Amino acid sequence: MCVACRGHDAKRGLYRIVRTPEGQVEPDPTGRRNGRGAYLCGQGACWEKALASGILARALNVEIDTETLDTLRRYAATLPLESATAKDAAPAIAQTEGGHR
Repeated sequence: MCVACRGHDAKRGLYRIVRTPEGQVEPDPTGRRNGRGAYLCGQGACWEKALASGILARALNVEIDTETLDTLRRYAATLPLESATAKDAAPAIAQTEGGHR
């Protein structure tokens, strides 16, 4: 589950960020590194929301310094992330309003 949008996907469809046993926050492209992990989906908006609002820090139960946040932003820039437009977002909002989860 993506920590930003709470959307579900297969584990391989999400990107894992790990807090290592030493307390460092790093991308985990293999999905197998030791430590506490949090997942983000392929939406660029979710990455920015998770990094800017502290959602990722809360999920990993650690404070993330600005240097590490910059490193994660540079990592995200190398990924094939989707950028949502207002047109794309409207149907998703309509589907969730008043519906049951």
